[in-house]
Amino acid sequence: MSVRARAGIFFAVFVALIVSGHAYLVARLAWQPALPGGLPVLGTALLTLLGLNVLLQPFVRQHAFPGSQWVASTAYFWFGASFLWLTSLLLWELPALLWEGDAATFRAVAGSTTFALMLAWALWRALGPPPIRRVDIALGSWPAALDGFRIVQLSDLHISRRRGAGFTRRLARRTNRLEADLVVITGDLVDGSVEALGASARPLAELRAAEGVFLVTGNHDHYSGADPWCAYWSALGVRPLRNDRTTIRRGGASFELAGVDDHRGEWSQGSTCDLPRALADWCGEEPLVLLAHDPATFSAAEAAGVPLQLSGHTHGGQIWPFHAAVRAVTPYVSGLHRRGKSTLYVSRGSGFWGPPLRFGAPPEITLLTIRGSGGAARLGGDRRKDCRDAA
Repeated sequence: MSVRARAGIFFAVFVALIVSGHAYLVARLAWQPALPGGLPVLGTALLTLLGLNVLLQPFVRQHAFPGSQWVASTAYFWFGASFLWLTSLLLWELPALLWEGDAATFRAVAGSTTFALMLAWALWRALGPPPIRRVDIALGSWPAALDGFRIVQLSDLHISRRRGAGFTRRLARRTNRLEADLVVITGDLVDGSVEALGASARPLAELRAAEGVFLVTGNHDHYSGADPWCAYWSALGVRPLRNDRTTIRRGGASFELAGVDDHRGEWSQGSTCDLPRALADWCGEEPLVLLAHDPATFSAAEAAGVPLQLSGHTHGGQIWPFHAAVRAVTPYVSGLHRRGKSTLYVSRGSGFWGPPLRFGAPPEITLLTIRGSGGAARLGGDRRKDCRDAA
């Protein structure tokens, strides 16, 4: 299916969901409760205007005008808030059927109260400091000398005009306090050009780790100009791995760190992801950690014998129950997953995209501790003989 066809289907589904969702909100909030005077008409007009603002955003972004940024921010916020309000009302549909009094008013009041509580929590979760999530991962091929090696994973920062240098600096300081051996960022760092957001991204230069700081591109980094951004990050001391690999050494032990471009990064020009290039000449003699923004890359990585992949992209759904929609696209929404002899960890991300809301999917700074699994089978074991024979 062509890119244009996929975009058309996505837009049609998007429009249908927005229209049907707002029709439900109008019915349940404006007309069915016993509102006095002209309030039903006023409520209908307001909800319709907010819904139209969401629908028109793809066109508004292409034609800037005075106040367009405020209009866009309102649309993003309302998109998430309306979903929470819709969900809150749906939760009270069955109790309303059992209510002996005015069911419409009961449903509107109970649903709106639930919505207000959910909204307050979602705002705090998105705008507050990301919690530290500590995860232990056992790998059969991991060197005993590197047992307990600590990697901090950041992902999906989405630095923007709304979340600038203050957010980036706090994130860097919080990360540095963990005193990790290695820091990796698994894509979607920015939403905008170097010219617009360079100063906001500069505090990433403050990140410190004994074995360095590395990143891979996400789809939003490609939308924002991956080449100039990678040059900028390199100047900050953060090394991009673009279908590339490096060796991390400590004492007499080492492992390979590889990274690929996001395979959804360039819809118009085709994918720049090249996993075979990143793994070229790797025979499995050394343990390997792969950084790939989209967890969908895991299928190819597992087939290639990659022991561990670190990803982001999904935001863990960001707003419940979007988890179900994410799961329809990929089974890897968040957390640890194992397939064959390979392991995948998916971060929920350290920032947010779109509405400044997170509900049921808190952000995270992930502290991964890698340990050997003792007598467990060595990952990629069957591949070693082939590699030696090839050599």
